[in-house]
Amino acid sequence: MDEKFNTLAIRSSVSSLWLAPPMDMASRTQYCVDSTRELIASRDTGYIFFRADDVVVPGKNLARLMELFTQYSVPLSLAVIPAWLTKPRWRQLKELGKKAPSLWCWHQHGWRHANHECQGKKQEFGQSRSPSQIKKDLVKGKRRLEMYMGKDFYPVFTPPWNRCSNVALKIIKELEYHAISRSQGSVPPAPEGLADFQMNVDLHTRKELQPNESLNHLLAELKGSLLSGSCGIMIHHRQMNEAAFSFLNFLLSILVRWRGLNFVHFNDLVQHKEIQ
Repeated sequence: MDEKFNTLAIRSSVSSLWLAPPMDMASRTQYCVDSTRELIASRDTGYIFFRADDVVVPGKNLARLMELFTQYSVPLSLAVIPAWLTKPRWRQLKELGKKAPSLWCWHQHGWRHANHECQGKKQEFGQSRSPSQIKKDLVKGKRRLEMYMGKDFYPVFTPPWNRCSNVALKIIKELEYHAISRSQGSVPPAPEGLADFQMNVDLHTRKELQPNESLNHLLAELKGSLLSGSCGIMIHHRQMNEAAFSFLNFLLSILVRWRGLNFVHFNDLVQHKEIQ
């Protein structure tokens, strides 16, 4: 089943930025963070949260990723694909996080991470599916994660490819998920009463062909999101190589030294909205 998941569910590729990272990447990143911190000065620095997608097979990259977040005591929201989760895999995933269980927010990532659109951008819960089909898969996924994870499951929904239809959004709200998480600027907007934790920094699914251009865009995303007060950083561990891990290690090391920056996961964000 692992091989089938690897070949059919998600096809991974490493972005140009991580195949040939610019030599001055560290210094430019340091300058980006330092200059942004100076611009913010004494005002409230806001929140920063990380989301790791396509979680289910407890392989080496995921283990390394969780160890890195454990090292810096930084929370991480992990988007789990329900159809591929088994009881033994969940035991292995819990084992990976046993050193610091409070750091993890395990939530739902679609049902099978399968595209159902014949035209246009990929979606698992898009316009091509009926309301009954969408609801059936949402319920199956939620119940499966509840069955295996119990109280460790947190009802937030991350749609595969960061997009879903308006019908899906309404059903997600009806099923009493606490929130969804998509890319910044996603449409249609979430219905009133359903929080949308938007990701505005993409580390690993970048499309730029030139590494230097990719770094420019990445740092612009990072600066803009930090200035906004809500910085959501998206991770795809299956598309990380040694260079990507090295950069994430460096990024975490400089961010945790930023006094007043609030590191949270989705559970924290929901609780914050409830007390506002």
